[in-house]
Amino acid sequence: MGWSPGYDVARRPAPGDRVFGFAEGRLVLLDEPVDGAIYVGDLDGRAAFAARVEVVGDGIGLREALATLPEDEAVLAGRASQLLDWDRDHRFCGRCGTPTEPAALEAARRCPSCGLSVYPRISPAVIMLVARGDELLLAQRVGGAFWSVLAGFVEPGETLEQAVAREVREEVGLDVDDVRYVASQPWPFPGQLMVAFTAECRAGELCVQESELARAQWFGPADELPPIPQPFTIARRLIDDFLARR
Repeated sequence: MGWSPGYDVARRPAPGDRVFGFAEGRLVLLDEPVDGAIYVGDLDGRAAFAARVEVVGDGIGLREALATLPEDEAVLAGRASQLLDWDRDHRFCGRCGTPTEPAALEAARRCPSCGLSVYPRISPAVIMLVARGDELLLAQRVGGAFWSVLAGFVEPGETLEQAVAREVREEVGLDVDDVRYVASQPWPFPGQLMVAFTAECRAGELCVQESELARAQWFGPADELPPIPQPFTIARRLIDDFLARR
C-alpha cells in the first residue's frame, strides 16, 4: 500500500499506530501513543506520527535510517523529522514575534496577531553529474570523507538549469550544456529537495573553489573510483547510471 502524506492537528496516536520518535537526532520506531505527536500520514494503512521523545538507547541516526529502512518507511521518517523541526522552529511569528498557533486544516502555523502563515520549508537544490565524453567528474568537499558529484542550492530568480550551470562554473570553473533532468529525492538535512541532472562539459579547465572543494578529478570507466556516496542517495544513482551506460 505504501505511504501517503497527511496532516491533522487534532489527531492523536492510538495503540498500534506507528510513531517516529526522535531524541537528540536519533530515531526510534514506536507502536504506542506518545504525547505531543504530530500526524504525518499513513504507512501501509496505519496512521503515522512524529514526536520528540526522551533519550533512547536503541535509536539510530536519520542517515542510517534512510540507508537501512524500507524505502516508504525511510521517506516517511524524513518527513517526520522535517515536520518536527518546522513545528519547533516556528513557535513564534517571524514578523511580529507573537506565539503562533497550528492551523486546523493544513500543515501551517499561523500568527493570530498579524495573520502570517508559515508552512514547512523546502529548499530546492540541484545535484548534477558532469560528463566529458566517457569521463565523469567527481569532487571531494573540504573535510569530506567521500567523493561525489557537484551540488548546490537554487538562488532566487534562477531556473533549475541555470543553477546547474552556475554551480558548475563556480565550483570547478567549467561551462556546461545539454543539461538534462534525471530524477529528484527528498533530503531531510534539514529540508531539501534534491533535483538531479546530467550535463556535458563544453569548455574550461578544472579550477576548484577552495572554500568548497578540496579537489576534483575526471574518472573514466576503467578507473578505480574513490569512496563514493551510499546506494540510497541520488548522487550514487547518477554515478551508477552513468557507469552502467558505458
